[in-house]
Amino acid sequence: MAGSTTAERGERRQRSSGPPPVRRLRRLRLRTIVILAVALVVVGAATVWVLYGSNWLRVQRVSVSGTVVLTPAQVSAAADVPVGQPLASVDTGAIEARLRRRLPRIDVVEVVRSWPHGIGLKVTERTPVLLVGKSGKFIEVDKKGVRFATVSQAPKNVPALELSVSRTGSRAASLRRFGEDRLVREAVAAAGALPRAVAAGTRTVKVRSYDDISLELSGGRTVVWGSSEKGAAKARTLTALMKAAPGARYFDVSVPTAPASAGS
Repeated sequence: MAGSTTAERGERRQRSSGPPPVRRLRRLRLRTIVILAVALVVVGAATVWVLYGSNWLRVQRVSVSGTVVLTPAQVSAAADVPVGQPLASVDTGAIEARLRRRLPRIDVVEVVRSWPHGIGLKVTERTPVLLVGKSGKFIEVDKKGVRFATVSQAPKNVPALELSVSRTGSRAASLRRFGEDRLVREAVAAAGALPRAVAAGTRTVKVRSYDDISLELSGGRTVVWGSSEKGAAKARTLTALMKAAPGARYFDVSVPTAPASAGS
């Protein structure tokens, strides 16, 4: 009985631990897992050191592209890129925010990492579509109605905006309801809808109220535009009207389905 019991216990131990090849395979798998884990830790630590601790991937230069009025030096100075810092840690969002805040002329900016040592600043400047005269200077207004810069000399082929909004009477209601900024945007919308040939000859965009916008063209011609609504239809009507009456000096497209022209 005793011998039989001992044999049974030995058999059970052998079954539980498996044959020698299986035990060796298990030990090999465990050793492989440990080695891979250690390798991953080492590679990770090395990567972090290369990115943040070494001098191999640090900001050494800043490049600027897309400038027209601004200079690359102005953009670079306003961006204040942290030269010398690890390239991976540069806060591109903060750089974009600084450029927009310090240089309102910039409409779109993209900050990109140029490995291994560069930061690229790709800018798109705002383009003036109207000018507002003030104290002998000119405030540039873009297609979104944003007043983004004051210049001493008016850019060529950009019409002046004349706000002749009364503070009293019926037109004052338009000012109270929409506000000056909205009226400026309406003027921008009207100017943006003009046919290209007409836009090139537009000297002044006059705004008296929301629905009283007119244009002064070269050659002493006048266009009554009305509101900025139905701009595409008004543009088509004005083009046809000018072809039909090339000598006219007065055009009214405020109601595009019932246009009028006069003068010679």
